[in-house]
Amino acid sequence: MARMFLFPSEKVFMRFLIAVIDDRSNSADSSEMAAIDEFNDHLSEKGQLIMACGIEDPSSASVLDNRAGAGQVADGPLHDNKEFMSGFWIIKAESEAEAKELAAWGSKACNRKVELRKLHG
Repeated sequence: MARMFLFPSEKVFMRFLIAVIDDRSNSADSSEMAAIDEFNDHLSEKGQLIMACGIEDPSSASVLDNRAGAGQVADGPLHDNKEFMSGFWIIKAESEAEAKELAAWGSKACNRKVELRKLHG
């Protein structure tokens, strides 16, 4: 079970990753961006937004392995998939049920599938 944190409000919160799943990066149109901005504003107003951003296409990735000083660097993604994480939110929520509600809202806002995962620590 993920550890929970106490914030000044004395409420117990868990942290979650909401990963946006897409087959392109930076693909939101203007109406999707407006809905994403509204969702971000809601999360900020409720004190639930820790961080949010889009990320570059996996083709720009590098995989590094320096276990035991190996010094290996490979250009490109670890996995070559049609769909990938194109952005994310890190949020805090009082329960997994609340996080699922927020993830559903995020999915609707960005018009993409999302994956919800608890964070350790």
